[in-house]
Amino acid sequence: MTLIDTHAHLFLEEFNADLESASARAAQEGVEKILMPNLDSSSIEAMLATEQKNASCLPMIGIHPCYVKENFEEELSLIESRISTHKFYAVGEAGLDLYWDKTFWKEQQEAFRFQVQLAKKHKLPLSIHCREAVEEAIEIVSNEHDSDLKGVFHCFSGNGEQARRIIEMNFCLGIGGVLTFKNSGLDKALAGVSLDALVLETDAPYLAPAPHRGKRNEPAYLILIAQRLADIYKIPVSEVADITTQNAKRLFAL
Repeated sequence: MTLIDTHAHLFLEEFNADLESASARAAQEGVEKILMPNLDSSSIEAMLATEQKNASCLPMIGIHPCYVKENFEEELSLIESRISTHKFYAVGEAGLDLYWDKTFWKEQQEAFRFQVQLAKKHKLPLSIHCREAVEEAIEIVSNEHDSDLKGVFHCFSGNGEQARRIIEMNFCLGIGGVLTFKNSGLDKALAGVSLDALVLETDAPYLAPAPHRGKRNEPAYLILIAQRLADIYKIPVSEVADITTQNAKRLFAL
């Protein structure tokens, strides 16, 4: 059984002490590839160093909305200059965040639009962060959408109607540990959603699935998310793994 973690920050300090063993545990659980979303220009070198240490870790390039500050135009310029110097598998983690800080909301939107256009220009998928901003992210993607634009709404937390609109734009839903949380309601939002529209993710070191909630997350726990999906869809976990892995390979051209 093969799995792909489409969103994990293995380059962060939380993995400094045990990156090799965490990677080994993931491999033991069948996690074949791990997509790493970037944060801003300062995290690129650590991310690429992690790729060098572990060939299963694949980098993205972008600026996280929570890292969008006064100098966002300079940051975007640096990101754009790096995109042709190395093989990146997506633009991201890009998007919007109305949960942590609204100070740079206008700048977040500008940075997101720029990265949507960057993804189209380089024909790369887009990894979208949209905490407390699903509707706003859908609107921007819809306005910029064309046949070259595809990607994933990472850590999807919207409702069934939003899921339908996202899928109609040729985007996938990123499903992570929240699915295992009691009363998350995500299972209801997925009612009627085909597995063909889903990819799996951990968002490690964040959002560990039950029974590890509140602890450091890691890609080895991806199997717990796959198992919860199998329970919801009433199919074998091997089928969930097969379908979501093929979805990820197609989306990220693996």
